[in-house]
Amino acid sequence: MRKQNAGFTLIELVMVIVILGILAASFAPKFVDLGGAATTAAQDSARGTVKSALTVSIAEQQGYPTVAQLAANVEGGAASAGNDSIDVTIDGAAYSVATFKTEPACTTPTAAATDIVCATQL
Repeated sequence: MRKQNAGFTLIELVMVIVILGILAASFAPKFVDLGGAATTAAQDSARGTVKSALTVSIAEQQGYPTVAQLAANVEGGAASAGNDSIDVTIDGAAYSVATFKTEPACTTPTAAATDIVCATQL
């Protein structure tokens, strides 16, 4: 009786490597683009922070705040860019949240820190 070798043939090993390569190539882009997803999440977080500050500002003042007043109410701190945004720092990275004047359409960017901020566009 002959003793059979227990093991894998070269063809079987090559096929496993090919299959693993195909799987790695199909899933690699999901892991490579995590930086873009993190940036988008941080920007969304900055907008959410400013929206929360706007809600608090409206409740406290019984009216819409100026850009400077809104920046002062952002939790964690923010600065009025003085023109059309509020700069929020999240984990050491700065993000700008656009601000708009309180006009009927809320589409005109604020021009100064003293402009009143629209509630629906943030």
